[in-house]
This record gives sequence, C-alpha cells and structure tokens, in this order.
Amino acid sequence: MRIVYGVFGYGRGHATRALGLLPELLRRHDVMVLAGADAKAALSPAYPVEEIPTLRFVYGRAGKRSNPETLRANFGAVWDLLTEGRRFREIRERVRHFNPDVAICDADPWTHRVAASLHVPRISLDHFGVLAYCRPPIDVADRLRAQGDVRIYRTLMGRPARIIVSSFYALVPKSRRILSIGPILRDEVRAQRPSDGEHLLVYINNGASLLTPALEATLRETRLPMRVYGVPRRGAEGALDFRPPSTVGFLEDLASSRAVISTAGNQLVGEAMSLGKPILVCPEDSVEQRLNAAAVERMGIGMRVDRGQMTASTVLRFLAETGRYRAAALAQVRDGRAEALAGLARFARQLREVRRRLPAQAFGFA
Repeated sequence: MRIVYGVFGYGRGHATRALGLLPELLRRHDVMVLAGADAKAALSPAYPVEEIPTLRFVYGRAGKRSNPETLRANFGAVWDLLTEGRRFREIRERVRHFNPDVAICDADPWTHRVAASLHVPRISLDHFGVLAYCRPPIDVADRLRAQGDVRIYRTLMGRPARIIVSSFYALVPKSRRILSIGPILRDEVRAQRPSDGEHLLVYINNGASLLTPALEATLRETRLPMRVYGVPRRGAEGALDFRPPSTVGFLEDLASSRAVISTAGNQLVGEAMSLGKPILVCPEDSVEQRLNAAAVERMGIGMRVDRGQMTASTVLRFLAETGRYRAAALAQVRDGRAEALAGLARFARQLREVRRRLPAQAFGFA
C-alpha cells in the first residue's frame, strides 16, 4: 500500500508519535512523509521528509497566547491553504505524483486538504481529537473556548473517513469510526532502563516565549540541577544546563532523571509515565493542554500548576510526593503503538474496499 503521512510541525510530540510508527509502516508499505519545522527536524535524520509549511502559536511576554499575533503570523500560510495557492499546489503535485492509497494525518492541515483535493481517503491520528471526537471532562470556563478551537480544527482538517485519538488518559469516543488508543511509544523509549538521578528534566515547548524570566527565576531559586530542553540557549548557566534538541540524549536524560517539569504535551506525559517519572506540568494557554494537566492530577501521576503560580516551594512540594506519583504512573502505563498499527491496518483495508465501490468524490473535503 502507498501511504502519505503528514505530521504537524509545531512542537515535537507529533513527530515522536510518527517515530513510533514509521519503522513498521515502512517495513510493510511505501510511505511518503510530509512535515515542517520541529517535526521535520526530528524526523529528517532518520527518514526522507518532504517539507511543508507549519502553523504556530504566538505568545506574549507573560506566556499567554496572543490570538491577534497568532493570526497575523499565520495569515499568509492559511490564506495559501484555504485558496489553494502556490505552496498548496506544489505540495499537491508532489503527493499526486506519489499516488497514495490512503493518507495518515497527524493534525497537519496541508496533508488533510491536499489528500481531500485528490480524493484520497484520510485517517486522522492525533491527540487534539480528544476535543473534536471524544467526550473529555472540560471545566465550565473552557467549554466556550473548546468549541471555538474545535471549529478552527474542523475548518482546517475537515472530517476524515476514520479517526484515531492517542492519549495517555482514557477517553470515550463519540462514534464507532473513532478509535481511542494509548500514547505511542518509540523503540528508543522502550530501550531505556530508568534510574534515579539527581537532575530534573525540564522541557518547555516553544521555550523562547514560554520560559519567561519569572519562570526561569523560580527554577533557579530551587538550586536543583536541571537539564533544560526546548529553549534556544545552550550550555550550563549555574544549575540550569540548556541542551540542544536530541532524540537519544533527551531520552537518556529523561530515563535518568529524578522527575520532570514540563508543559502539558500528551506525548511527553505518556513517555514519562512509561519510565515511572513523576511530572509537574505547567500547561500552555490552550484547552487541550489544560485537559492534559487536569488528567495528570486526576490520575495521581504528578502535579499541575498554572504558569503564574509556579514557585520554588511548589517544586519542592512536588518532589516530596514523587514516590506516590511514580507508583501511580507505573500502574497506569499504556502503550498505544500496537493498537495504532492494528487500527491503521484495519481502517486502511476498509477504506480501500470503500474506495472501490464509491465515487472518488466521496473522499473530498467535508
């Protein structure tokens, strides 16, 4: 089978999901990988990657998402996407030449829309589907914003033929065409042998904006050794050791850490759980990450704290409970890789049969 696999480029969680699936997919099928920005950087050392645009969030100095600045930063790319402009047509021509049987789309709007324009059946595989296709518990204050986020997501992605939602916490899907699975763990994660070191692993997605002076001052105030990823600085500065992006190095630092401080990305929480690492999450300013942070507390695998409320005493209070958090994490580990591969194979077979019976237009954008 010929598969086009598109990976959203903001952050590294989308790419780490792909890294868990690509070895087996490539063993069985011909695969064309589309990715940009952080995802391309993570995937291209191991696989050929066709570069595509990436949308991104823009944050203010206090770490709060700026919707006007986000819109301004992405306007040109979104306009090209929605009007099928030059970049869209270039990507479509590359995909058309590859002639895929099915598209797997990890939250990437270009792959979704290009595949739909070519009438290629689409399988959505991401984490944001917790909001669009499942029934998670949402705080009243976030319900309206969640509806807006879902409308934007569906405007960009359409309605794929089949849906897989990967999450470290349990979900209730809205229909039978939706499969809920655990986090997808890479071989490199499985190969790690956890140990209890002295350092904390710190990962701040979009750290150039989200590692604010106040947050950095708090981390320094603890006087604990920390290995920091996601920030464009390098080298040791006192107790903080700023490290470059690295697949193996990051996982070794994760496996040997005492605990984790991070934004609330689904993929890292799932990997930390698999290694028995307690996690203190500071969610980004998004409904999805606040859902993840609430689940961390609900499952008893760590602590959540809002960015403006992080203090050195918060960190120390978190570390005092690591034994309890570790036991809860190891008791609830779930690896969704086998589930994902089985679901993809089943859905792809179904869609290939449906494609033979229905007109091509059945797989357009809807």
